[in-house]
Amino acid sequence: MNANVTGFRFISTSRRVREDRRFVAGHGRYVADIKAEGMLHVATVASPHPAARIVSIDASAALKMPGVHHVLTGEELAAATEPLMNGLDTPEVRRYPLAVGQARYAGEWVAVVVADSRALAEDAAERVRVNYEVLPYVLDAEQALEPGSVPVHPAHGSNVLLDRTFVWGEVEKHFAESPHSLSFRVVWGRSSTVPIETFGVLASWDPWRNMMEIWASIQMPKYSDQLARAVRLPANAVRVHYDVDVGGSYGVKRGIKQTVIAAYLSKLLGRPVRLIEDRLENMRAGDAHGPDRIFDVSVAFDADGIIKSMKMRALDNVGAYAGRSPFQLGKPVGAIVGPYQIQSVQYRAISVTTNKAAQEAVRGFGQSPTNYAIETAIDKVAAHLGLDRIEMRRRNFIRKEQFPYKIPSGSTYDSGDYHTVVAKVLDHVQWPALEQERDRLRATGLLAGIGIAACLEPSGGNSSFEPLLNPKNTTTTWMDSCRINIDLLGDITVTVHTTSSGQGHDTLASTVVGEVLEMDPDKIRVMRPDSLTSLPSNSPVGSRMAIMLGGAAFHAAQKLKRKLLRIAGHQFGLPDDQLVYANGAVSDRDGKRRLSWMDLVLIAHRHIHMMPPDMEPGLEASHVYQVPTGGILPTADGRVQMYPCHSFEFHVILVALDPALGKPEIRRYVIGHDCGVVINPHIVKGMTLGGIAHGIGAALLEEFVYDEHGQLITQSFMDYLLPSSHEVPKVEIVHHCTPSPFTVFGQKGSGESGYLGAPAALSGAINDAIRPLGISVAKLPIRISALSDAVAAARATASATT
Repeated sequence: MNANVTGFRFISTSRRVREDRRFVAGHGRYVADIKAEGMLHVATVASPHPAARIVSIDASAALKMPGVHHVLTGEELAAATEPLMNGLDTPEVRRYPLAVGQARYAGEWVAVVVADSRALAEDAAERVRVNYEVLPYVLDAEQALEPGSVPVHPAHGSNVLLDRTFVWGEVEKHFAESPHSLSFRVVWGRSSTVPIETFGVLASWDPWRNMMEIWASIQMPKYSDQLARAVRLPANAVRVHYDVDVGGSYGVKRGIKQTVIAAYLSKLLGRPVRLIEDRLENMRAGDAHGPDRIFDVSVAFDADGIIKSMKMRALDNVGAYAGRSPFQLGKPVGAIVGPYQIQSVQYRAISVTTNKAAQEAVRGFGQSPTNYAIETAIDKVAAHLGLDRIEMRRRNFIRKEQFPYKIPSGSTYDSGDYHTVVAKVLDHVQWPALEQERDRLRATGLLAGIGIAACLEPSGGNSSFEPLLNPKNTTTTWMDSCRINIDLLGDITVTVHTTSSGQGHDTLASTVVGEVLEMDPDKIRVMRPDSLTSLPSNSPVGSRMAIMLGGAAFHAAQKLKRKLLRIAGHQFGLPDDQLVYANGAVSDRDGKRRLSWMDLVLIAHRHIHMMPPDMEPGLEASHVYQVPTGGILPTADGRVQMYPCHSFEFHVILVALDPALGKPEIRRYVIGHDCGVVINPHIVKGMTLGGIAHGIGAALLEEFVYDEHGQLITQSFMDYLLPSSHEVPKVEIVHHCTPSPFTVFGQKGSGESGYLGAPAALSGAINDAIRPLGISVAKLPIRISALSDAVAAARATASATT
């Protein structure tokens, strides 16, 4: 429930992000900054084939080089470790950090070299000779789905990891009753977040304490537990240090296979071992690739454009191994109808293996591709009926008074006011003037279009998609935690139990604690312990930290506040409801008796005779916070309460492109954003702008492309194109706030904002621009070459018929 706070002192105010100071000054602490005495370095040997049996590995030439300590093969590592965990129940789809017996994609690591320096390890890796027997391979998801397709894992029996159809509501009845229906296909190309920092890990085995020390650039739940299991150590023999900055992630910093390699080698060689990927290793075989998905969608609707039902088939190409990537088909279940009142849904989720690099979690965990498919459906229905696209959305939006609103798949949306957000954006952008500007650009010979997208950001991070897609997994708890200590001098230290991934967790925790205790957040220190001294955490994934870390910090601070009130009440002989807490001091209602902050601190630490008899000395409190609305397993028909909160965003984009060049130029970008109560406006703005840049890349530039020979041809930033300052325009943000009833301050998540709607809006803008030519695009990214060719072909056809 919301706290009984009518106004905030620190929350929602424009306060400096405290982490920025050290980053701007170059005082971040990354894995590459950590050095250990006697440290060894790792370089990898990669398969050149998409599928090949490993006949033999000859490391003799490499081992003769001075400074080379070991060449590790997959066979040796597999004998000493456990397979990496799969999310689904697919025991015959085994994955090890190095290929065992067979390489399953071009770039897969088949061996690693350990040497005194990275340069020496790279030189030695070139001398490792691997004898391969080339095998048939499959790259296309539709082909992999066919029963007779080349199996990536023969023991599994097929390439299908997941094929499940959910039916929520009277789908066939609604389709039969509706006077209109249409079907289409859209394709989401394989892209990712490609952070500046590749994955890095330093492992150091201490045999005298039986302890594996780990420093890693991770963003992953249960990392230390999975690592301990994989390397066959007790969980309390693995210590992961969380005081490491992460140079970007948004899902892809999983790092288990890299860490297993480094940890095994450290224990084997008795030396610290560091593995830091170079860009080629990262992009070919690191945890870098994201969804690679085909959507087939059908919608049933009436003459007024009201969509009654939707059928969606999502076919995801997860690459050579399962991991957690199939679960990216599960999270969208929690917002499968977007912000719309669609009454029934049939959703078929299919995940197949192919001979591509393994897919991992990427910002939004599958939601952005699904939003793209839903928003395309809205635009197509509007075009089919000749309706205005905004009016089409207004007619189908869930209305403010309908919240909390349960969608067909069983999730309840917490709050929203979509119509008001749209109205505020249209007023800001001056919609009639924007349309006039589009028409003016068209009159000059340019192709110009306006794109719009309305979508949700499920936030709060839950585990419900795990038992939904794997019934053997009955996880219902996805907690986060916070500990607060007030020392003898009255200073406050807060500990959070995960790594920093650039999302301002120090600022978040100190602001929340400062708000509750009415103390200046800038004077509150935030620390990160290690995994052995931490409370449970599930890391900053799923736009969850404002909700989960914020909630844990709030409740821990409230426990301390109640303790301070009890100490004062014991002195005054008054119950809590007769006391007033203000700025750290407690007084009676008349203000005649008062104990200052330091008075209370001294009593708690030094004067136990002045404390209530059942109270422990000291001022320390912790709280482990469960996901609001969580803790329930899916029903037999697949209905599930997924994420607790749902932020809303509405994008409006004006795009112009030269018909000869086909290069889109974004002339105007406005986003309406509602993530409930904003804890820190600077952080939310940064998340939103970064997400939009990410979405521009996914829509126009970024893709991991394989050729017909199974070779990745976008292996560096010369080929894998990222948006620069030339492609990312000025973004205007229109704010709105509908507080969530499920969180402590009414906050919702914003870590994935911007990205979840930008690709759909850009696709819509380009389709609006080229619609007068009778053509459309249905695949992301929209390549400049393909766009210019399509425009040229359409113009040639038009000229030939006139």
